[in-house]
Amino acid sequence: MQHRELGRSGLRIAPLVLGGNVFGWTADEATSFRILDAFVGGGGNAIDTADGYSVWVPGHVGGESETIIGKWLRQRGRRDDVVIATKVGWEVNPENKGLKKDYILRAVEGSLQRLQTDYIDLYQSHKDDPTTPVEETLEAYAQLVQQGKVRVIGASNFDAARLRESVEASARLGFPRYESLQPLYNLYDRAEFEQELLPLVQEHHIGVIPYYGLAAGFLTGKYRTAADLQKSARGGGVGQKYLNEKGLRILGALDAVAARQQATPAQVALAWIMAQPGLTAPIASATSPEQVTELLHATELQLSPDDIQTLNEASA
Repeated sequence: MQHRELGRSGLRIAPLVLGGNVFGWTADEATSFRILDAFVGGGGNAIDTADGYSVWVPGHVGGESETIIGKWLRQRGRRDDVVIATKVGWEVNPENKGLKKDYILRAVEGSLQRLQTDYIDLYQSHKDDPTTPVEETLEAYAQLVQQGKVRVIGASNFDAARLRESVEASARLGFPRYESLQPLYNLYDRAEFEQELLPLVQEHHIGVIPYYGLAAGFLTGKYRTAADLQKSARGGGVGQKYLNEKGLRILGALDAVAARQQATPAQVALAWIMAQPGLTAPIASATSPEQVTELLHATELQLSPDDIQTLNEASA
């Protein structure tokens, strides 16, 4: 599988990143292990998680996903084979959130312990913290990189103004810069990234690993009517946002391209992201090894110019 460099980081990843948000939520530990085995066995090498996964589940405190990944890494002995990306800054609880230096330095120790590793390949600001100067956040990361606890840093859910401010501060102060951006981006959610962020990441050669590449499962085609929304824990949110005229138009285009390519709508939706200029690798999660195998086939799809035009027009 052809690997792509993430920004200017030197990290090389397969064109699909496995999302760890479901580990310990809709995938128990045993299932999560099988998913991870299938992903790495199929040629994938980058796994994305966060210390906040999965605080939204009743009874969870955050760190559940990291804990499962750490157990898998230790049992399988795969640490050197994979790129581990995690995040800091989401509100885990009222006392643990944000991007202040002292909190980052404290939070990283918890992530390292749960992941059962002494370094994180890609440590990301989960979302912007407008109460903290970007310089303070970057100073914390500079310390962690210097200590060898973090190799590369990235940003998630930043707007263009704050990302530019951060990149400029890194250059001015000699701090590590954000080598990747993790935005919301898929065939349905295009406008904000393409208009505001894409020119910036291309200007600075910042890698892009978008989340919700399948629009919370909508672009797999499994939600086509209101009745379909009962199929999963995510159905309610999917229906409110995506089950509308635009969403159904995109599904129609995915069906047409999938038929031409002898592929599934999910594979086509991910292949479309992989074909976009400036995009490194979409993140997608799976709840079974079979889903992983299906998603990995997206890396083999070669969409034609006509295919891309069909999808672009339906999703414009």
